[in-house]
Amino acid sequence: AEKVLGYDLLSLCLEGPRDALDRTQHCQPAAPLGSVSPQVVERCVAAAGYSVGEFAALVFAGALGFAEALYAVKVRAEAMQKASEAVPSGMLSVVGRREANYKFACLEARKHCESLGIENPVCTVSNYLFPDSRVIAGHLQALEFLQENARKYYFKRTKMLPVSGAFHTRLMEPAVEPLAEVLKSIEIQKPLLCVYSNVDGKKYMHSKHIQKLLVKQVVSPVLWEQTMHSVYERKQGTEFPYTYEVGPGNQLGAILKQCNLKAWKQYKHVDALEDEEAADI
Repeated sequence: AEKVLGYDLLSLCLEGPRDALDRTQHCQPAAPLGSVSPQVVERCVAAAGYSVGEFAALVFAGALGFAEALYAVKVRAEAMQKASEAVPSGMLSVVGRREANYKFACLEARKHCESLGIENPVCTVSNYLFPDSRVIAGHLQALEFLQENARKYYFKRTKMLPVSGAFHTRLMEPAVEPLAEVLKSIEIQKPLLCVYSNVDGKKYMHSKHIQKLLVKQVVSPVLWEQTMHSVYERKQGTEFPYTYEVGPGNQLGAILKQCNLKAWKQYKHVDALEDEEAADI
């Protein structure tokens, strides 16, 4: 990874500083590196990765080579960092009541931005997490408006995410071309197992499909809730597969529990760092 990226990512992950690791250009390459585990490889039937984690899923499935995928993530991260710095924007995690209307809330937030003189403001759902939970991304003024008026829109909890921009919205359009160019230069294979796309929640069909949707993903909402329904669609009485979340944190397991409790009962978190420490002992 250090050879591909041109800097010591391991040292940055282990020693910080935290604000440097939090920068998009560094945290995106770090995420897939913590997400590949040799366990249960032979019996695996499907893979999916959240946002930049989709690159790790495609490496795992044999569609992308490790070094090529990491280089593509490097280009993606740097381009998204640059796009983030062009407009004051961010992402707001929202847990809403059943009555919450996210589209209407975003519409009113955009109108508020227009009243402040902001042209073509962005405020839209960028991540579908689980029932009654969304991430909304866009101009900072829009997100602040939603926080201030949370009760009006039946939002139970809102929290600004520690990211530098409005990812998975059209504010990331400047990052599209650099990623498209690098993906054209990379050999992409048909996956050896099913990999589900963030863009539409469906299986990737072939290499051109992967190339097209990885680019589209940068400016499209992450349909993670819909992906969970696709992955775990089963006939009545059919057993659910074992599910492994590899890498740091168990946020995707928490989301799975909200989307499909029966599938979650077969869930396990695998921390790559813990595995390495156990091997050393």
